[in-house]
Amino acid sequence: MKPFNRVAVVGVGLIGGSVGLAVRSRQLAKTVVGAGSRPATLAAAHKLGAISEVASDLQSAVGGADLIVVCAPVGHIIEQVRQIAPLCSPGALITDVGSTKREIVGELEQIAAADPAWGRDVHFVGSHPLAGNEKQGPQHASADLFVSRTVVITPTAATRAEDRQTLMDFWSHLGARVLEMSADEHDRAVAATSHLPHLVASAIAGATPEGYVTLTASGWQDTTRIAAGDPLLWRQIMLANRTHLLASLDRFSILLSQWREALAAGDAVALERLLTEAKRIRDAVGS
Repeated sequence: MKPFNRVAVVGVGLIGGSVGLAVRSRQLAKTVVGAGSRPATLAAAHKLGAISEVASDLQSAVGGADLIVVCAPVGHIIEQVRQIAPLCSPGALITDVGSTKREIVGELEQIAAADPAWGRDVHFVGSHPLAGNEKQGPQHASADLFVSRTVVITPTAATRAEDRQTLMDFWSHLGARVLEMSADEHDRAVAATSHLPHLVASAIAGATPEGYVTLTASGWQDTTRIAAGDPLLWRQIMLANRTHLLASLDRFSILLSQWREALAAGDAVALERLLTEAKRIRDAVGS
């Protein structure tokens, strides 16, 4: 892949910082500039080498950038991109790292078609790297965060073939496996594989009497690890994908009732069947 001249990372926390480190370590851009609302975070990202320049404002960050990666919480991405697009140079490609896609992609496509302020020849294509953890801040960033992880891109019928290919090449060169899905298909899938697990982990943690916390071991700790994630961020994610999350929660509730019925009846055969099916699916993922 031909290196970019300038990549702008808007929001340099765990994901944004990792994007910057990955791009710089692989020499995929001559310059990686960071922008954000917290000077201390930008300074930390610069000191750690996640970015080569700190921008004083969005204009100086995205002006002249070939690729802009918006790493804001899902509730802020639409407005962030709307602010950025008029400031971009012709030919710029904007993507994001949001955990939900349907609302973001749909609204931005409508805005791009209707808003005369949207930059000439500036395009947006959604991305979602399925990477990261419950930690926050550039101090937890890694140049290899995306290696062997899945990144979903969500082009639409209006997406140019060259933009789609650019994004696929970009994430592939960061070490990721790249999949292409519609925004709605993506949201339906991650409701089951990401958002429901976070909800359940939080429910398990919340249902545990505090007096018993000292008795927890690796089982409880592994199961509830993701419940330590930022509540404000996860509130936005769950509400943005509530339709699909509710459907996943309904399916889970039906299955949970089967577990309860088997346990209440002392039905060893049913319990073993449920445990065996769960083990089969988990074993298919690997370690």
